[in-house]
Amino acid sequence: MIKSNYEKRNFTYRHIIWDWNGTLLNDRWLCIESISTLLLNRNLPPLDEEKYARIFRFPVKDYYQDAGFDFSTEPFEVPALEFISIYDNRKKECRLQQGALNALELFAGMGCTQHLLSASETGVLHEMTMHHGISHFFENIKGLDNHYANGKGDLGLELLSSINADPGCILMIGDTCHDKEVADLLGVDSILCTNGHFPEDRLTSCGTRLIENLDELTSSISGI
Repeated sequence: MIKSNYEKRNFTYRHIIWDWNGTLLNDRWLCIESISTLLLNRNLPPLDEEKYARIFRFPVKDYYQDAGFDFSTEPFEVPALEFISIYDNRKKECRLQQGALNALELFAGMGCTQHLLSASETGVLHEMTMHHGISHFFENIKGLDNHYANGKGDLGLELLSSINADPGCILMIGDTCHDKEVADLLGVDSILCTNGHFPEDRLTSCGTRLIENLDELTSSISGI
């Protein structure tokens, strides 16, 4: 935890934009199990941790193709909606990531506004943040109006307009290269967690600060 008030004063960001899946929510395991069920139903080999870490990306349609789906025989929307059905049935088995609640409480105590920006569907975000008792931390919850996870750049620009602050005072925290791409689009700084959907060896190419988990963030906040 933070050792002194002086260290807290060194933190210059006043607005935090959080990613959800993989950053605040530990759901990588469920994503792998869900997509593997779809693959097995099509007599295709399931994904293991290594292959998932190597091929997962946005837009997820490209990731599905790398996983083995053939969109000449069925449209992407078919397995995409099947995935959501399987995932939704078990999503409340997922827990928050290590250190997530402490980080949310820390930033709230520092007077930062906090916002959720996700490629997940908006209704699911509201449901899950309420389920985990953290919805009150967020001034804005921005998600998609569909289940196809095409990316969140446009949503990020909408959120940036709502925050209406100097981008230099905004920090985005995520777990994928797409989060860094969105941060760059918004002109804000970013931090990426290596315990989410992208492994450290893929995140190193993003050229931003990496942390192992959110406990590391709260304990070293003075060095950001």
